[in-house]
Amino acid sequence: MQRRYDAPILRRLGGPLPGGRVLEVGCGRGIGVEVLRARFGAEGITAFDLDLDVVREARDHAAARGIRVRLAGADVTAIPFGDGAFDAVFDFGALHHVVDWRRGVREIRRVLRLGGAFYFMEVTRRSLDRWIVRLLTDHPREDRFGPADLAAELRRHGIECGDAMQERWPGDLVYGVGRAVDRNGHSDGSVL
Repeated sequence: MQRRYDAPILRRLGGPLPGGRVLEVGCGRGIGVEVLRARFGAEGITAFDLDLDVVREARDHAAARGIRVRLAGADVTAIPFGDGAFDAVFDFGALHHVVDWRRGVREIRRVLRLGGAFYFMEVTRRSLDRWIVRLLTDHPREDRFGPADLAAELRRHGIECGDAMQERWPGDLVYGVGRAVDRNGHSDGSVL
């Protein structure tokens, strides 16, 4: 899904990142790391996941493909990197697994440089509330978000999506690319 469906949509919305310093939150087995290198041209890739077993799998996956990546065990609500450390942050469906997803958004903005991009694909409340999804998966039940909730929280923390956000699969998924802005809404530090 990340290779064939998510990456082309996100690339259309936000473009490539040749040579960029990129962070992937919730990297899982490492497919996203491969996508960041192959589809976005990212060079300085860092990725983390809360599950240390999948971090090891991601390390093996990247090594087998010759991809240099810095991997860590970490939580999106307490990202262990400095303010403004990344040109872009990618989320291939990790935030909807986080109980305090709002804190995760705040942390993502904190590690983005001014003008940096947040690329995301997320599963919405609409999908998570379907009986089959509830039966077959385990997700937090409280404070789920829809597209408008996510957009509002991103904006509240200084990430503006503008027209670069769209719903897919009748509102079950939301894709977007937001830019980190200052308190005046500027992404380059300028004052108009």
